[in-house]
Amino acid sequence: MNVINPTSALASTQLSLADLGTPLADTIFVVVDLETTGGAGADAGITEIGAVKVQGGEVIGEFTTLVNPGIDIPPFIATLTGITNSMVAGSPSVQTAVTMFFDFAGECVFVAHNAPYDIGFLKGACAKFDIAWPSNRAIDTARIARLALHRDEVRNCKLATLSAFFHTQVQPTHRAFDDARATTDVMHRLFERLGNYGVHTLEDLHAFTSRVSDVQRNKKGLADGLPAKPGVYIFEDPQGRPLYIGTSKNIRNRVRTYFTAAETRRRMSEMIGIAAQVRPIVCSTILEAKIRELRLIVSEQPRYNRRSRAADSVSWLKLTPEAAPRVIITKQLKDDTSAGSRYIGPFTSRAAANAALEAINESIALRTCTLKIAAQPRTDIPGCVRAELGKCVAPCTRLHDRDQYLGIVNHASVAMSGSTSMVVTHITTLMESLAAAERFEEAATWREALGHYVNAAFRTERLRWISTTPEIVAALGTPDGGWEIHVIRYGKLAAAGVVEPGFDPWPHVDALIASAEFVEPGIEPAPAGVTEEAFDLLRWLETDGVRLVSASHELFMPIDCGGKETIQLTDIRRVVSERLAAVTGHESFGRPSGPRAPGNSRITYF
Repeated sequence: MNVINPTSALASTQLSLADLGTPLADTIFVVVDLETTGGAGADAGITEIGAVKVQGGEVIGEFTTLVNPGIDIPPFIATLTGITNSMVAGSPSVQTAVTMFFDFAGECVFVAHNAPYDIGFLKGACAKFDIAWPSNRAIDTARIARLALHRDEVRNCKLATLSAFFHTQVQPTHRAFDDARATTDVMHRLFERLGNYGVHTLEDLHAFTSRVSDVQRNKKGLADGLPAKPGVYIFEDPQGRPLYIGTSKNIRNRVRTYFTAAETRRRMSEMIGIAAQVRPIVCSTILEAKIRELRLIVSEQPRYNRRSRAADSVSWLKLTPEAAPRVIITKQLKDDTSAGSRYIGPFTSRAAANAALEAINESIALRTCTLKIAAQPRTDIPGCVRAELGKCVAPCTRLHDRDQYLGIVNHASVAMSGSTSMVVTHITTLMESLAAAERFEEAATWREALGHYVNAAFRTERLRWISTTPEIVAALGTPDGGWEIHVIRYGKLAAAGVVEPGFDPWPHVDALIASAEFVEPGIEPAPAGVTEEAFDLLRWLETDGVRLVSASHELFMPIDCGGKETIQLTDIRRVVSERLAAVTGHESFGRPSGPRAPGNSRITYF
């Protein structure tokens, strides 16, 4: 897989500021304090807002306003703050004041002492007055103090206590602007302390204040130097063996989350304790990254991955090519469709495969026995229970029913080749009769069985057309005006590349096709690779904006397959079936027949 970059610029090995994080000295903070009517933040009873905007220890802006909360200020609050009902009578409303504060703050980082309280009132105002909550980060100086200061230094972490300890220029007075200024001084003194803990960037500060274990915090250096590009990341043990494999649009940012409070999974904490390094694999596109992740998980079997470890371990239903065919569950596909075999699937669950098998056998009078039946069946073998119940014509015993059984086999072949009508009609009728008899649990069981069968038939037909297509080339536009190009052969990703904006894509498409992996076809209806990869490719092809560049033959989906037929029991367990045709519908664009327009060929032909 390769990135097609017409500029061929060499990547610099020097770390950027993004690699190092955002230095605290370069970060713009808005230190905010609120005075309120008390109670819960949802009440939005704000009476005053004060804020100081600082960067690098310098004040670059100030904000203060009284606020009319729209409710009476309790007497004890008025005594504490000195703010009375008469003082706020002509002041801006909560909605206006909060909007003014957000305009002042912009995208800066919020800082507050006991931030959950102040931020809670701001969020309450947003919810009450339908104000969009900004995506600003928030820092709590009280939490920083509890982590950075020892109990023998301060008896508690109240703002007044910290202000006295650090000898701030402004002392808190229970007025918003004074308290915001005092919090600003406390914040700067705390930042000086944090240098001893290796906290120098905004990202370091976030990790320091997160509820992370010592193991996580000590291993955060594993994320240093990782690329901020799409791809696969592999946590490895000291011997280089994969522990966990994942994928992301931004490898560095994703790996960093494993060392923050965002990661709460116990098994991940255990994995981080073992991990010695993280190996990145940069990919052209996120789709290529997903496919590489899947292939690596299947081949390496990392012990901390749960998803996709058994991606190549699936089951199929097979109509056997015997003298008296039957439907069985198998894990092995054979190239025997010319002999009469038919397959539907795949099933990741044995129970689902059994349920779908029951739906077929209930609808079509196939034999279920395991007898090896010769071309000339014996007449001395007693019939089985299914034969006595009229659910099998007993080809093992009744010579005169031989032709009749072959007709039943033809029905089964149709039901295993995309046409679900016969099975759906039979099971629907059965469910309705069971519901009418108030045998609802049985009806529900058959509903589930029918759902497994129909979904499998749908999966098979979707899989068949991508697995039997020698080559599909498709493109997806990037936000900057470029193109992501993927070459798919027999249901397997053969190449991936990116065309930079402003360039004619066709030469690069030709180069990508020429350099793509040679792929041998799989056994129909399975793809050349694992089935999960083929379904990932199908989902990408169905993404809005994907365009079909070329295909080796026409792509289609049999309508009779029904897409997903959703089976539901409503009211008195009446069965409702809804059929949806699955048609690709991607805009096809061929090569231009005439000369290409210079400068805009990418837009014209893609």
